Amino acid sequence: MALSTKEKTKIIKDAGTDEKDTGSADVQIALLSKQMDKLVLHLKKNAQDMHSKRGLIKMVIQRKKLLTYLKKVSEKRYLAIIKKIGLKK
Repeated sequence: MALSTKEKTKIIKDAGTDEKDTGSADVQIALLSKQMDKLVLHLKKNAQDMHSKRGLIKMVIQRKKLLTYLKKVSEKRYLAIIKKIGLKK
């Protein structure tokens, strides 16, 4: 369920300012979202997997914190990442 190096590199290139921008909130949100998508697919097949469900909940909380931070710091970047990922406000 982990993202491959190629997938991560592509996401970092799309969401970040450059290839070395791995720590910005934009990139972290994009990576978490992609990882969450994969985990949701896994949980649809394996509904009883409580460990993965707990991990998904932790990721949702982390992404929400990052989105709140980004909205506070830069509304423009917040709206851009929301649109890129396809989230609701």
